[in-house]
Amino acid sequence: MQKKEITFILNGKKVWVEVKPYEKLLDVLRDKLGVKSPKYGCGRGECGACSVLLDGKAIRSCIVYAIEVDGHEVTTVEGLQANGLTPLQKSFLAHNSFQCGFCAPGMIIQATELLNENPHPDEEEIREYIAGNLCRCTGYNPIVEAILDVAKKG
Repeated sequence: MQKKEITFILNGKKVWVEVKPYEKLLDVLRDKLGVKSPKYGCGRGECGACSVLLDGKAIRSCIVYAIEVDGHEVTTVEGLQANGLTPLQKSFLAHNSFQCGFCAPGMIIQATELLNENPHPDEEEIREYIAGNLCRCTGYNPIVEAILDVAKKG
């Protein structure tokens, strides 16, 4: 199958890469561009471990074809913390929000989108917003508390 060159902004920098039409964004980010924060979880867009921001909106990179991001902007956790940990990441650490950390990048991406759209969400809004991101370790309470803490300070 013929490859196509795509160009997009990745974490603030313009990148180009050759992709096959069926290659998923997650695979291109991890295997061709060396971005490791998006994780392969379910491969069906159900767990949120592969979440990235596409033009500021959280998407599941395991179900998006890489060719679809041509000309767009993709941000991963590496891009969010280009100048050090964000207040949200610091809050996650302060609240000991993660145990194994597998879901952490997806949660951070999802929470970042939430706080960008609604800087002061209440607990119910936070729980609803992160409902598509699975965490098997924490029971979500320390994650929600960390996001609430940032929302109260923001």
